[in-house]
Amino acid sequence: MARRCELTGKAVLTGNNVSHANNKSRRRFLPNLCSVTLLSEALGQSVRLRVSAKALRSVEHRGGLDAFLTKASETELSERARLLKRQIAKKAEEAAAA
Repeated sequence: MARRCELTGKAVLTGNNVSHANNKSRRRFLPNLCSVTLLSEALGQSVRLRVSAKALRSVEHRGGLDAFLTKASETELSERARLLKRQIAKKAEEAAAA
């Protein structure tokens, strides 16, 4: 499983550990990923995603998973999140037509 946030695309970064003697060795900066279950009001079901803590705060700030996905860019979403976004958009169109 990739260490990548499914909603924001935040992934592993690399850099250096620098000692007091200025010796440098490579290291990895891992994202703060959490496995969470989010509720989609449009679909009426819960969805299990692996997201970063910052993405979780952004979801809450925007008013839930549906609002976050409608505003999110397709390029940074995972395949599962893109599928969810399309399903939510389809349900919204059906609700607007009815």
